[in-house]
Amino acid sequence: MIDPIAFESTLGIAFNNKDLLVQALTHRSYLNENPGFRLGHNERLEYLGDAVLELVVTADLFARFPDKPEGELTSIRAALVNAEILAGIAADMKMGDYLLLSRGEKKDTGRARHYILANAFEAFVGALYLDSGYVACDDFIKKYLLKHTGEVVEKRLWKDPKSSFQEVAQDRVGLTPNYKVLREAGPDHQKKFFVGVYLGSALVAEGSGPSKQDAEVEAAENALIAKGWN
Repeated sequence: MIDPIAFESTLGIAFNNKDLLVQALTHRSYLNENPGFRLGHNERLEYLGDAVLELVVTADLFARFPDKPEGELTSIRAALVNAEILAGIAADMKMGDYLLLSRGEKKDTGRARHYILANAFEAFVGALYLDSGYVACDDFIKKYLLKHTGEVVEKRLWKDPKSSFQEVAQDRVGLTPNYKVLREAGPDHQKKFFVGVYLGSALVAEGSGPSKQDAEVEAAENALIAKGWN
């Protein structure tokens, strides 16, 4: 039997309200199989955690790089809080071992699981904020996420496919790419988005993913390949 409360001991963090911790680690799919569960799923906490995460990262980058313009800081922040990095950190923390998931979600080890881990990381931050306040979140985010800032800047990882495709498209054809959701598939807890990237009215490439952002990134990657701009 999974005990989400045991997760705090692996981090050296003690929640005053254990229910917040449990809810942060409860995926919507678990409630579909356990409708009598006394707590809700983690999506509201994820919403809050996303905002707290953005504030902490923004404040840190603002102080750390006084000479960088707003646009570059925004790109670096986006690179730091993207789903792949958050999922990787959550995996390193063994957060996945304590998630309450449906039987089907437990078996999935692909991109959908990465998305679930990233959302759980954000939900954990939201729960920590409600339980212990901003300073505790600031310490936690600096310890586990912001230590990657140097690598992101040094390797220019903030130059994500969407930014790269936009820069090249503007330079070569004078157009700014635009993205449109072509269709959606799957239930709410396992949604898959299909997105097209356009130059003007011309469809250049498509991408898919468990979120619109992921689908847009894949579409941009495919567009760079399709145009031979990679």
